[in-house]
Amino acid sequence: MTEIERESMEYDVVIVGAGPAGLSAAIRLKQLGGDDVSVVVLEKGSEVGAHILSGAVLDPSGLDALIPDWKEKGAPLNTPVTEDRFYVLGEAGQLRLPNFMMPPLMSNHGTYIVSMGNVCRWLAEQAEELGVEIFPGMAASALVYGDGGEVKGVVAGEFGLDKDGKPGPSYEPGMELHGKYVMIAEGVRGSLAKQIIAKYELARDCDVQKYGIGMKELWEVKPEHHRPGQVTHTMGWPLGGNAGGGSFMYHLENNQVYVGFVVHLNYANPHLYPYMEFQRFKHHPLIAEVLEGGKRVAYGARAISEGGWQSLPKLTFPGGALLGCSAGMVNVPRIKGNHNAMLSGKAAAEAAWDALQAGRASDELAAYENSVRTGPIMQDLRPVRNVKPLWSKFGMFASLGLGGLDMWLANLGGKLGLGPGRSGLNLLGTLHHGKSDAEATGRAKHFAPIDYPKPDGVLSFDRLTNVAFSFTNHEESQPAHLRLTDPEIPISDNLPKFAEPAQRYCPAGVYEIVREDDGSNPRFQINFQNCVHCKTCDIKDPSQNITWTVPQGGDGPNYPNM
Repeated sequence: MTEIERESMEYDVVIVGAGPAGLSAAIRLKQLGGDDVSVVVLEKGSEVGAHILSGAVLDPSGLDALIPDWKEKGAPLNTPVTEDRFYVLGEAGQLRLPNFMMPPLMSNHGTYIVSMGNVCRWLAEQAEELGVEIFPGMAASALVYGDGGEVKGVVAGEFGLDKDGKPGPSYEPGMELHGKYVMIAEGVRGSLAKQIIAKYELARDCDVQKYGIGMKELWEVKPEHHRPGQVTHTMGWPLGGNAGGGSFMYHLENNQVYVGFVVHLNYANPHLYPYMEFQRFKHHPLIAEVLEGGKRVAYGARAISEGGWQSLPKLTFPGGALLGCSAGMVNVPRIKGNHNAMLSGKAAAEAAWDALQAGRASDELAAYENSVRTGPIMQDLRPVRNVKPLWSKFGMFASLGLGGLDMWLANLGGKLGLGPGRSGLNLLGTLHHGKSDAEATGRAKHFAPIDYPKPDGVLSFDRLTNVAFSFTNHEESQPAHLRLTDPEIPISDNLPKFAEPAQRYCPAGVYEIVREDDGSNPRFQINFQNCVHCKTCDIKDPSQNITWTVPQGGDGPNYPNM
């Protein structure tokens, strides 16, 4: 095949991803350099915010550091948290955990219930006012390397490939966007970040990354059921001992409620069906009484990085840096990462600006790495680093007990000036994660299948009906963006060994086993048009045979107010 010729554009900094990390980096660069620094942000969604899915209770510390007058500028943080509730659920009842028992970092005082999609739309407005160029609908599909092996830029905006991956009649080759520095802010398990981490061995000295799958619905509820500012978190039923995880319910403005469910992806039973666990959960009396008489407005899903402090890879590589969830900066017990994403973007921008001022380009931004490892992101992540491995190794109650004590002592160490989680008051040192989530998957023969109740169409919904409420669309004539390394493995290996769990772990019904009427001739089918870009398949497939890549720009979900 003839090598494709592309035009190129030159910038000081190229940023991939218009989420909180990428937009924060762009804003900070322009705050520092004004017209003296050229910045472009590439966003694969049809608009900024279209692919943003998060809880979200926002800790405003990142926004405070980036745009101190955000209130005056109209940032969409409209619902301050007024009440925290923590429950352990049983099938028919619940036990409320007293707030005074919870470590102080678990308090949501001073935080806001937000749509992160809308927050990112507002951040994009601030960035454009400063002169940042933002190109939505421009998926960055490949990396461009310089002569010294450094990341020089990305290929973006390639359209019109046919199903075989060859240029079709309306083919557009896209462009190469070159930068003196390239910042990768794709979110969890991004395709470019995955390549960069492997190429430069950035994860060589850290723990394996861990993940969860988060599913979320937006509901309009009856006014009498609405409690603006109320935040509820639960654990326990329906997962029980089958998997770690929990739920959230956040009451935002306009009689709307976010209800969500997270399943840790290190579960062993391949028969587990995370989406159906979420649907069953909504029938618990604590949740059903809020949703009764309401209507679901939107649905979405995405993976969540859960490895925490010990799973952070090296953040810099020749020519650029990993920002936010591309590296994995979620505080697992707080279920918060947006503030750290923003702080990482700010820190990377400051390091890049200093480098540009010194006449540097395409090297490693060591100052950014140092800022993350010693600054507020470290102070947020390090004290909670043992909660996830405790839960994985010993279960929910050990996580509540030992993990809670570990966090209390880390908090006390900070108050005594001994450093957050670095003092002798730390109980457990640093625990490690062990297996990857794919390796944690057990053989189907060792587990009983799980019988899930049929969705009732009122509180619970079948998967394909719900996917319609993610407003997902993919051009069907393009190649599938979900690639199999070996097309035979789903039937030859995953089906007999693991009952092919892709049928169940995907929250969008992308993967099916299709058979003849008599049950013979099983075939693995990929319905890539349904994909909501959660990346779970790339993470959980036990054979690590599925690679998630970007479809053409603008395709995928179109989340409203999520």
